[in-house]
Amino acid sequence: MINQEDEFLGIDKNSGFALRVLILSIPAGLIFLILGIFDILSTPMASLSYICILFFNTVFLMPISTELQQIKKYILSLSSDASEEKTLDNLTEKETRDITAAINSMHKFWVDKTGMLENRTLSDAAVLDTLPDPLLMINQDGSVIGSNLAARTLFEVDLNGRSIKEFIPDENFLNTLNRVLSSQSRHEEMTLCLLSHPEKPKFYLRVSTIPWFAKGNVIAVVSLYDLQKALQLEQMQQDFVANASHELRTPLSIISGFIETLQTTARNDEKARDKFLHIMQEQTSYMSALIENLLSLSKIELSMNTPPNGKVNVNAIIREIKSALEIKLKENRLELATRFARLPQITADEHQITQVLQNLMDNAVKYASPDTAITITTAKAQNIPPHKYYEVAAGTAVEISIANYGVTIPPEDIDRITERFYRLQEHKNKNIKGTGLGLSLAAQIIKRHRGNLAITSKDGLTTFTVYLPIGS
Repeated sequence: MINQEDEFLGIDKNSGFALRVLILSIPAGLIFLILGIFDILSTPMASLSYICILFFNTVFLMPISTELQQIKKYILSLSSDASEEKTLDNLTEKETRDITAAINSMHKFWVDKTGMLENRTLSDAAVLDTLPDPLLMINQDGSVIGSNLAARTLFEVDLNGRSIKEFIPDENFLNTLNRVLSSQSRHEEMTLCLLSHPEKPKFYLRVSTIPWFAKGNVIAVVSLYDLQKALQLEQMQQDFVANASHELRTPLSIISGFIETLQTTARNDEKARDKFLHIMQEQTSYMSALIENLLSLSKIELSMNTPPNGKVNVNAIIREIKSALEIKLKENRLELATRFARLPQITADEHQITQVLQNLMDNAVKYASPDTAITITTAKAQNIPPHKYYEVAAGTAVEISIANYGVTIPPEDIDRITERFYRLQEHKNKNIKGTGLGLSLAAQIIKRHRGNLAITSKDGLTTFTVYLPIGS
């Protein structure tokens, strides 16, 4: 910027204005000098005439020079990030006004262009950061010049400007990357183990060249896909099929054996026939319950991404289930006490919430010791405790606690008790029948509703606490 002290009459002292006036006056000065030499004009008149020429040239050049100085200061202000455009109404010369208009037009164009580029850059960065898989952009030297949030979170370091071999030192990967960077291949794929992340041992990695029309120094893109979840899902599916086959094979074998016995040695034994038919009926009921639970799990998984929209009265559902359990409670010499808080209706799937509470209350009756009490309490919670594996809903919730006295569940079993077909060894030893799917079914329903299931067990008192968001 030009300081006020460096100006005289609005003109920069270093602008050469005086020199330009003198140069413009040289032709007239030479003419007056020649006239003076030949005595055509006296020396005083020649000097006076030359001074007049200097004066008129100064007056003539002053407005243009002053306005050029204003334009110069204006351009300097724009170059220092001053975004305000001015008309400079005090300009009197058409040429300087045209210059100012052209400058404003050019400035507006580049401001708009810069804004578009910044918005596009921010938009691209935001889109990349929403991608769940790590993404690295590599230049010709193998250095990272861009990364998304997933990559920065995975490696927990500032990646930009660093060589990729610093945090992926795997020799096979570096050879793969070099083939792509040297144009030997357009894309390469491989599996990779990150030694720095033993909890995520396997990644599927893809290195691809960037299209030729892409701007910047990006040559290749490295994409990483976590295979751990896929491997776990595959293992769960294998375990599920194996467990389901085993659970169905046992009752089928029993039924098949009894049918064969009834067709041969016990054909005419009425007492044995009644006993075998009773056992076959029990096994058939077990298989029906197992298949029904499997179908329910499949339906819940299909609707997992569909938010429920019904209105449910939790206290009313508990009262209905309590009435249905009266006979079982008497048979097992149990009491069921309820303490209800005033609760608003929640936004939920009524059938699924009924399934959850039915399974938990059935389990409380099934596994409670005789001559004890089961307690069911409802309350309003300010928030839902966080879950280890998925995001719970924010805001207020209803809290349903179901407590019974029975076998103390060890901590290692609490972490696995909601797995499919998982049952406590104590319950198996006591020959307590069950499909092993009830708690898994309840956990999946609660997950769909973005709630949580907390389990505690100490000194024989086991409490299942369900948190469900109140919703809209």
